[in-house]
Amino acid sequence: MEYIKQQLLVTSAQKSFDELLTLVERIPPKKRNLSIETIERDKNFRDVFMHLYEWHAMLERWYQEGMDGDTPAMPAPGYKWRTLNQLNSQIWQQYQDVKLIHAIKKCKLSHHRIMRLIEQHNDEEIFTKKYYKWTKTSNLYSYFAANTVDHYNWAIKKCEKIAEALEEIECC
Repeated sequence: MEYIKQQLLVTSAQKSFDELLTLVERIPPKKRNLSIETIERDKNFRDVFMHLYEWHAMLERWYQEGMDGDTPAMPAPGYKWRTLNQLNSQIWQQYQDVKLIHAIKKCKLSHHRIMRLIEQHNDEEIFTKKYYKWTKTSNLYSYFAANTVDHYNWAIKKCEKIAEALEEIECC
C-alpha cells in the first residue's frame, strides 16, 4: 500500500500548524489575549483557534458517522454549506468565554486526533473519489486538507493580521 501522498499531507499539515503556533508564540504573552479592532469575525487568537477546533470536531463527527454507514449532516445539523456564515458566527459566539491557553490546548489535541485519522489511511483510501460512500463524489483528501493544511494557512493569514495590529498596541 502506498503512503507517499498521505505522508505529504501529514507533513504539510503539521508544518502549517507548527507555523501557526510559532506565530502566536512570537507575540509577548501579555498581548496574546488582546482583541483587535476589526469588522471581521475573528478579533483575537482565541477566536481563530476555537474556529479550527470546532471544524476539527465537525470533521471527526462526519468521519465517524460516515464510517459507521450513516450520512453525516454537513457541515453541521441545522446548517447547509450556503449558511456557513451563520454557522461560523454561532461557533464564534459559543467560545467567547474560553481563555487562549485553553483554546490552544483544545486545538492541539484535536489537531493530533485528525493527524491520527489521516495516518490510518493509505493513498488509495484518501485520494480515490467515491472510495467511501459518505464522501459522495469527493474523496477523504478534500475533507482532510480543507480542515488541516488549507484551514491552517487561512489561520496563519488571519493571525498575521492580528499580530501586526497587536504590535502597534501599547500595553501592559
